[in-house]
Amino acid sequence: MKAQPLLQAPLKRRRGPRVAVLALVLCSLLVPFAFLFDRAPSGGYVTTEERHRQEVVLPLVDHVVVERRGRGGAVSGGRQDAPEKISRGSSEVIHRHAPEKRISKGSPGIVDQHKQIDSHSKPKVLPAPKVKPSKAAAESTRDPREISKNTQVRQKGAKADETEKAKACQLEFGSYCLWSREHKEVMKDSVVMRLKDQLFVARSYYPSIAKLQGQEALTQEMKQNIQDHERVLSVSTVDADLPSFINKRMEQMERIIARSKSCTVDCKNVDRKLRQILDMTEDEAHFHMKQSAFLYNLGAQTLPKSHHCLSMRLTLEYFKSSSLDSDDSPSGKFNSPKYRHYVILSRNILAASVVINSTVSNYKEPGILAFHILTDAQNFYAMKHWFARNSYKSAAIHVLNYEAIILEKLPKYSIRELYLPEEFRVLIRSIKQPTENTRMQYLSVFSHSHFLIPEIFKYLNKVVLLDDDLVVQRDLSFLWNIDMGDKVNGAVEFCGLKLGQMRNVLGKTAYDPKSCAWMSGVNLINLDKWREHNITENYLLLMKKFKIKDEQSLRAAAFPLSLLSFQHLIYPLDEKLTLSGLGYDYGIDEEVAQRSASLHYNGNMKPWLELGIPDYKKYWKRFLVRGDQFMDECNVNT
Repeated sequence: MKAQPLLQAPLKRRRGPRVAVLALVLCSLLVPFAFLFDRAPSGGYVTTEERHRQEVVLPLVDHVVVERRGRGGAVSGGRQDAPEKISRGSSEVIHRHAPEKRISKGSPGIVDQHKQIDSHSKPKVLPAPKVKPSKAAAESTRDPREISKNTQVRQKGAKADETEKAKACQLEFGSYCLWSREHKEVMKDSVVMRLKDQLFVARSYYPSIAKLQGQEALTQEMKQNIQDHERVLSVSTVDADLPSFINKRMEQMERIIARSKSCTVDCKNVDRKLRQILDMTEDEAHFHMKQSAFLYNLGAQTLPKSHHCLSMRLTLEYFKSSSLDSDDSPSGKFNSPKYRHYVILSRNILAASVVINSTVSNYKEPGILAFHILTDAQNFYAMKHWFARNSYKSAAIHVLNYEAIILEKLPKYSIRELYLPEEFRVLIRSIKQPTENTRMQYLSVFSHSHFLIPEIFKYLNKVVLLDDDLVVQRDLSFLWNIDMGDKVNGAVEFCGLKLGQMRNVLGKTAYDPKSCAWMSGVNLINLDKWREHNITENYLLLMKKFKIKDEQSLRAAAFPLSLLSFQHLIYPLDEKLTLSGLGYDYGIDEEVAQRSASLHYNGNMKPWLELGIPDYKKYWKRFLVRGDQFMDECNVNT
């Protein structure tokens, strides 16, 4: 009877190991799930589903946005609201990660000891990891052909990732990505880079070290060194600006980081903090990219100061002149069908001058040329005085005030402001190879003002429309010998984009999905057929179907209206007539450019801007007027 308790005691002691084993089994099942859930995207991370949803906006055309031409005067419309949006975005970057709080005003970026990452007072002590063979030892036992194959796979994956990043950048910022890539400066300040690396590592370890008992001295020393690094980096961006004692600070920080790594801390907390810092750094980099892209677009939309100076000096000189021409009625040659009539819409004096000069210089019989320049009231007198004081061989040039003509002679039309040819940025992606065959195009089409040309020039039956960002390199007299039949608009087609690929842009209006897009630049217009097909009236009817709320939506509607108004009425011209892309494409071969009949600087990087591509500016400057007094005084030539 006395031996029975001795037998029961061992049974009770055995329950403890059984419960422990069961708990270990449950932990082994739950830890992988916890690890996966802990790595769920947060902040700036994007899930696979979200990334896929962003890529399939359209089956072939990812995005179509209006790019404001860099040929106007001051920036108008929504562009003025951009700084407010950027400042609002900066507050999102700063306040996005709410758990990160300040310890003191002098320690930005340091995390509160009591409110960061984990709620436990003591860190978890993880079991020692299993020792795995080194990567070098594993590689030495593998087949060299397998190693080479894996290397090629990694390189291909890295290339595809770079292509995806470039596509995403072009989708959001357009030609700014191309410009920034060409002007990218490689950072050679190795000491500054080392300081930033030390600061990131120290910040990732600091919250875990601050929770360890008995490490108060290390915590205080790490906090002080983090503050010192932040103060140095706040005033020094290159190695030359660093103070002389920086080497000692770096050595001291290295010792502190080594001591931190020797402490037993939860690696998961360190990894989480490091990923949080990386996420915030990426947000800050994207914010600065938005700022830079805004300044780039601002520079592309604004005429240089020297061009404004030239326009103002010419306007003043026009009113100082004793022989003011108050009679704006055109002479007989501007209405005569014997002359070859060219129409240019422009607010830029030098751009219009280059178009006319290049056309006249390559024409065999310049005496039969008549140029009609439609401009706005602000630049009318400057434009008029410029072409009165500069001769272009024997060509006749007539400057017209578009706004005055519409107001006085065509008051029934609501489009009273002069609109230049509109440019649209289109990112085209192939369905079969989306990562490889992705390209960006800037398509230039007619604006709303183009549709009133047959009403303005009632006595003409045929004209050639030239964009003012064009340079002519060959004789264009052959255009007048083309018989377009029943077609209205002779243009260079762009069959890389068809109407069926733009369903969300064209709306529910009936159209032929196999019809190709076309581009402005050099366009042969049969005005008689235009009036016969009632293009202007059909355009006004189509405009009512689109929801036009403001200036931005009005200009955006020019893309579908131009394509739909001339559906089945386009006469395809030879592709060699115009080489486009000189305003955004850095990869155009010089021989191809020299062989082309005309060069079209469609895109943001116009040749008269500092942002213009340097290799292509020489074609434009070749026909720039030299030796003019006002150009020298306004430093236009420089």
